[in-house]
Amino acid sequence: MYLAHYFSGLPIYHKKIDKRNQTMAGPLQLMDNLSVNMVVSFFLLVSIAALLHYLNKNNKKKLPPSPPALPVLGHLHLLKKPLHRTLIDISSRYGPITFLRFGSRPALVISSHTLAEQCFTNHDMSFSNRVQLPSVMMPDMIGTSNYSSHWRNMRQIVSVELLSNQQLQATSITRAEEIKDMVHQLFQSHKSHEKAEGPNCHRRLDFRKTIFELTMNVMLMLIGGKRFYGDKIEDVEETRKFREAVAGWFELSGAANAEDFMPLLRILDLQGVMKKMKKVTELNEEMAQKIIDEHRQEAIGKRKTMIGSMLELGKKDPEKYSDFVIRNIAISLLLGGTETSANTIEWAMAQLVNNPDVLQKVRAEIDAQVGNQRLIQESDMNHLPYFHCIISETLRLYPAGPLLVPHESRDEISLRGYEIPKGTMLLVNVYQIQRDPEIWEEPMKFKPERFGDGRSNGKWMAPFGGGGDVPVKLLPCVKWALC
Repeated sequence: MYLAHYFSGLPIYHKKIDKRNQTMAGPLQLMDNLSVNMVVSFFLLVSIAALLHYLNKNNKKKLPPSPPALPVLGHLHLLKKPLHRTLIDISSRYGPITFLRFGSRPALVISSHTLAEQCFTNHDMSFSNRVQLPSVMMPDMIGTSNYSSHWRNMRQIVSVELLSNQQLQATSITRAEEIKDMVHQLFQSHKSHEKAEGPNCHRRLDFRKTIFELTMNVMLMLIGGKRFYGDKIEDVEETRKFREAVAGWFELSGAANAEDFMPLLRILDLQGVMKKMKKVTELNEEMAQKIIDEHRQEAIGKRKTMIGSMLELGKKDPEKYSDFVIRNIAISLLLGGTETSANTIEWAMAQLVNNPDVLQKVRAEIDAQVGNQRLIQESDMNHLPYFHCIISETLRLYPAGPLLVPHESRDEISLRGYEIPKGTMLLVNVYQIQRDPEIWEEPMKFKPERFGDGRSNGKWMAPFGGGGDVPVKLLPCVKWALC
């Protein structure tokens, strides 16, 4: 039926008539049409042949339970937004380990904490690769690069040189200044609105936009010493380009692209997705390289930024700190550390508003430890245990990524008696695991107390990722913004 559907859209050329002149189409036009027909048919047949080869090969393996699949599409027809909720429905029917096929790509869905631990401990090296989807715009970033010397080099630089406790403490002033600027802008905006509309007129605040711009400015200042949001913008054209690049990135990276799973669609690129991604990639790399070049033109080390630090270290080891490495690290931290932090802050604030008893308790803790004569500082964090519990509970209920960043098997793996083929995409539904009633008491309730006094020790939590991902070191970005 599906083959008939595909071929029904192809024109029949052996009787092609020019209705306007009632004459047979010219030989050149006929040849062009036949060529298009042959190309489309060829790629369709190749896709079907590859699929049949894959199915025949894997029929001999003991695969995990799987829903009925459609030819060519596999299980793509089952997927709806949000994806993690669709996978919860599938797991509830087929179990905590499920095998799916997205077009031509095999996928393993894990919704059990014990199986997730096995994947990231016993089989951590086997699942150390990232999924190299065609739509991945920058395959050499920390979050998209396969396990390799390049990935190890970037991760070592970030963990040891850029996000060490010493470096985070040294950059606390930058974060504090950005928060003060945001509070000042909100206060001035409120005063202007009050003056225009009257003292009793309330104004709606776009909190998501405010927090996103705050986290963006903080990361931008830490990485490159620039701001592209708010009132302190220096270069309007550069700001426009940067915002365009960032908007394009989040729009495309958050979309489900059929081109990733259907080779024929990828080749044809009918919706122009691949073309858009290429443009966004070039724009991001251009912006990052521009900031690197500006740092290099100044006295190296003059700007106390991450890029400045890497250029300084590059004087001793230029190969390790090449522009290629610096560019990918800068983009990784910027794009990986802003939306995740902003989303967590937004969820935390929403929970405080909807749970006044929790808000009252944390305010009492702050009043007792800090007082009301000054703003909270990062140095106060060690004396605010309940505050930490709120962050942990927010990340449990609303992990930054409901599905961990997809990994891919480097070789064939045996997991719970099943044979997992090489090249299988691993999807861990952390959203479902962290709401598992077998692990958490009253899992749907917002209870920060569950993390107090070590009561949650030993319970599985992976709000940012598994297998040694860097973003967990960006937690201070959440803490300071909630101060």
